[in-house]
Amino acid sequence: MFDDKTILITGGTGSFGKKYVKTILERHRPKKLIIYSRDELKQYEMEQTFNADCMRYFIGDVRDRERLVQAMQGVDYVIHAAALKQVPAAEYNPTECIKTNIYGAENVIHAALRNDVQKVMALSTDKAANPINLYGATKLASDKLFVAANNMAGGHRTCFSVVRYGNVVGSRGSVVPFFRKLLAEGASSLPITDARMTRFWISLQQGVDFVLKNFERMAGGEIFVPKIPSVRVVDVAEAMAPGLPHKVIGIRPGEKLHEIMCPSDDSHLTLEFSDHYVMRPTITFSSRSNNFVTNKLGEDGTPVAQGFEYNSGTNPHFLSIAELGEFNRSADDI
Repeated sequence: MFDDKTILITGGTGSFGKKYVKTILERHRPKKLIIYSRDELKQYEMEQTFNADCMRYFIGDVRDRERLVQAMQGVDYVIHAAALKQVPAAEYNPTECIKTNIYGAENVIHAALRNDVQKVMALSTDKAANPINLYGATKLASDKLFVAANNMAGGHRTCFSVVRYGNVVGSRGSVVPFFRKLLAEGASSLPITDARMTRFWISLQQGVDFVLKNFERMAGGEIFVPKIPSVRVVDVAEAMAPGLPHKVIGIRPGEKLHEIMCPSDDSHLTLEFSDHYVMRPTITFSSRSNNFVTNKLGEDGTPVAQGFEYNSGTNPHFLSIAELGEFNRSADDI
């Protein structure tokens, strides 16, 4: 479905954007692949690797509505990956986080409708479920905006959906490259925020593949959640540096012990499919289907039990230390 199509990625110079571009160029023949981001140096560096004839690099910020409208002219599909993502930075700079993650989402929706874009997929995070930090709260607001945008579409063909997943191995700012940096510098111990902490674990390639598949599945209004394993942070450290001591430093501002992707309060909206969950909208759409039990690929979902919660601490699938070592080695860094 991506052959001869024009695709725009906001925040396209990030970890996801680069892996997505690599994957699309290997598997498909897009008409245009537009990288929309605000950092000219990162665009220049990315262009040295990805310089196919279909590539376009647009300088622009998601806070700039008119620039987005201009950039989306003739675009078929949009992936919204731009965000301020660092939890402590968001706590100390709340207004900046709100401008990018909430107002930026609103601008993406406006530009997509103005240009009659066919499909828009917004990337979310497990931190948007029952958020306790500002980053998670802004991404929850963003998720709600994209879901509700399906009612705003009116006569437009544009449909909007959301993908929510956990920690991406090897992405910038994540724990694996941080630990690798410390080990390369000869660290005598690895810092652990809390020995009880767990996280959902997904590779960058798995995240890209999940987004690609959901472009085929989406009707508009769904929040897609992959079934992925959990890890204990102490096991991540042990897998990377067997026998090296750990130093407990305490939870950072806005952090949780465990992450949630499907809250129990939304169990009445959650459907289970073979390899993922779908969270249905809390609102009813007036001009399009509200049936999410069967997706566009003909896959059927089943309602989960009342009170079901998809929690990294109670997830039945945990990676062992040996599995973690293999997983981390096989997950490409970007």
